[in-house]
Amino acid sequence: MKNKKVILAVLVAALGYFVDIYDLILFSIVRVPSLRDLGLSDEEILDKGLMLLNLQMGGMLIGGILFGILGDKKGRLSVLFGSILLYSIANLANAYVQTVEQYAILRFIAGIGLAGELGAGITLVSEILPRDKRGYGTTIVASVGVSGALLAWYVADHMSWRTAYIVGGVMGLALLLLRVGVLESNLFEKVKQSAHTKRGDFLSLFRDSKKFFKLSACILIGVQLWYVVGILITLSPEFTSQIGITSEAISAGKAIFYCYFGLIFGDMASGLLSQLLKSRKKCMFIFLILSSLSIFSFFALRNLTADQFYALSFVLGFVSGYWAMFVTIAAEQFGTNLRATVATAVPNFVRGSLVPMSFLFAILKEQASISVAGLSVGIFAIVLSFWGLFALKESFSTDLDFVD
Repeated sequence: MKNKKVILAVLVAALGYFVDIYDLILFSIVRVPSLRDLGLSDEEILDKGLMLLNLQMGGMLIGGILFGILGDKKGRLSVLFGSILLYSIANLANAYVQTVEQYAILRFIAGIGLAGELGAGITLVSEILPRDKRGYGTTIVASVGVSGALLAWYVADHMSWRTAYIVGGVMGLALLLLRVGVLESNLFEKVKQSAHTKRGDFLSLFRDSKKFFKLSACILIGVQLWYVVGILITLSPEFTSQIGITSEAISAGKAIFYCYFGLIFGDMASGLLSQLLKSRKKCMFIFLILSSLSIFSFFALRNLTADQFYALSFVLGFVSGYWAMFVTIAAEQFGTNLRATVATAVPNFVRGSLVPMSFLFAILKEQASISVAGLSVGIFAIVLSFWGLFALKESFSTDLDFVD
């Protein structure tokens, strides 16, 4: 019976992340047609699109903190289902926006809701599985979850952008039915019984220099990945048309599809490789090296066909497929009383890093070419990610039954 409940918990975490990714990526896919339908010119679409993306990511930054604290105070399951409810309602409402201002408010609210899913799911799965097997569980969560982007592309390609938002909202509300019978973490229940252990103390991560150092390093590991997805792939139509990568028109939605298709296999490969090497850091180092080489290739290659560019998007996704492993590393660095806070906040701080990266890109774009601006931001992201990796200790097979 317990094994069935563990399987159900992994399934719910994976499907929750699936719907989360669907809704998270959907805006990037429908950015151009939705804004054009709202009456924006081609010149306005880039600037307003970045503004909406920044609001969504800003909402995720706030939501990551709120849902992380809630996860350590009230439980991992409360976050899994509270976040689903919030972003599902917001995305249903997104289907009926008539102005950019309405769109902005709802993307911000949706961002808050989207923030809770991955961290809570990874925390729950990490705590209920044996220490030498949890990498397999988090790999399942990531691989199933990331495939939500493929469905987002398919739905958006075959239906209107408004219908695509409705599909996401309905899927999320339907997922709430699976809550019955899901197992809460025993480690959380154990800490919950301790009257002397303070749970979800977010500010303690900043008061204690060691905790702050670990938190910062965990965040920086993921910056390079989100640069690839948030800058290179999301803005691929602008890059390809202006720097001669290909003379053919590139669809952002299709580039995102192939990137996330690669991410599915990359998340599988990184999770299994970390289990094989019995090391998170060695595996992460390999993927960061491969990702860096792919970023430089993006700016070096010229005169590709559209199909060749989509193949490059797949490669960029594959070598950036360490999202679940990076969140797992964050969860393994902190005690049970802060684990959900960190594991939920860290990926959303990384997503939030897209805000300063896009601002920096926008500033550099005005001073230099789009390729110089994009490559400069990319090098900055690469340096930060390697620094974060080298600053952390190995966490494979760490016993998670401790508090900070």
